[in-house]
Amino acid sequence: MAPSRFLSVRAVELLVVAVIGGALALGGAAAFGKLGRHTTVQQVTSPTTGIPTTSQTPAAGTGLTAEQVYRRDAPGVVQITATSVSQGQIDPFNVLPATPQTSQSLGSGFVIDKAGHIVTNEHVIQGARKVQVSFSGQDELTATVVGKDLSTDVAVLKIDAHARALTPLQLGDSDAVTVGDPVFAIGNPFGFTRTLTTGVVSAVQRQIEAPNSLPIDHAIQTDAAINHGNSGGPLIDSQGRVIGVTSQISTGSTGQQGSVGIGFAIPINTVRNVAAQIISSGKALHAFLGLGAAEVTPQLAKLFHLPTSTGLLIQDVTVGSGADKAGLKAGKTAVVVQGESYQVGGDLIVAVDGKPVSTYEQLRDAVARHKPGEKMKLEIYRNGSKKSVTATLGQRN
Repeated sequence: MAPSRFLSVRAVELLVVAVIGGALALGGAAAFGKLGRHTTVQQVTSPTTGIPTTSQTPAAGTGLTAEQVYRRDAPGVVQITATSVSQGQIDPFNVLPATPQTSQSLGSGFVIDKAGHIVTNEHVIQGARKVQVSFSGQDELTATVVGKDLSTDVAVLKIDAHARALTPLQLGDSDAVTVGDPVFAIGNPFGFTRTLTTGVVSAVQRQIEAPNSLPIDHAIQTDAAINHGNSGGPLIDSQGRVIGVTSQISTGSTGQQGSVGIGFAIPINTVRNVAAQIISSGKALHAFLGLGAAEVTPQLAKLFHLPTSTGLLIQDVTVGSGADKAGLKAGKTAVVVQGESYQVGGDLIVAVDGKPVSTYEQLRDAVARHKPGEKMKLEIYRNGSKKSVTATLGQRN
């Protein structure tokens, strides 16, 4: 996949010098996967799992116009300013002390409940000493970081505001999203507050990279224009429900900083689960099985006389993991079939918790439905014989 970039804007200075109107200057290149991490911005601008949702749902089969979506959901979208302090330049002669340098990251977020919880991306607030939330561009509230999860690039903030002043956005079902569905993104690209862009779902079941380099599955791809500063904002369906959190864009081979029509959102079903855990305990835990697997193809099954034409061949097992302690075996014989490399001779997984699996995504989803410490039952073939193995899941770092 072409390089992806996170969408927050890292600012060395953020100057508000006018009440109405403004101009932006963007400079600096973002590192792969971390859009805006080293970008300089000067802004002259005006100012269901434990998470409540709103109950005003349009009738089935009807869709809202872009204006209706904006009127309904924009009041719940915020701009986030995360301030961090670095050591600064060190005097090469060791005469003067290092001068601390302040930088800011601009991103988006949205309210999820009347208690004042706000969802955004972890990379928007990464390393921040102070996080502030703005609704209208003129108000500014200090936010508390409830918790964050690098593995899914999700963070939850909390502000002290009257419930009547908050407009929680309704959360949808990202599993129901299909290619061609109309979508709307509301955020703060380049600091232009509450900007609406429109498009469609370009693809589903994409895989993007989290800040800790682990994969985020089931990402939604869209051609709605999203840019620096959109990061953490909602991707909304035609019913006004949030189906994803905008997080990254692909710049292709051009390396340009703006949108080229390929953006990605973390699916809201993932966000809902992670946010609920963070609100409950301050952190999110992810189960870890500890193996890599390759999907069996009919050609592979025929060539090596496998007992089934579908399933997952174990390719590697992490030492000390639940899979290792359960005695699961990886293949040790390297082969190439139709240009693909495999390790054969190991265990062949055909079912997890009583449900057949034929893709690695199905196995990851099954693991994700568990908590660390829980047990998972796997049905495998070993040396042509079928047997059951129970693995105790560990915790993914």
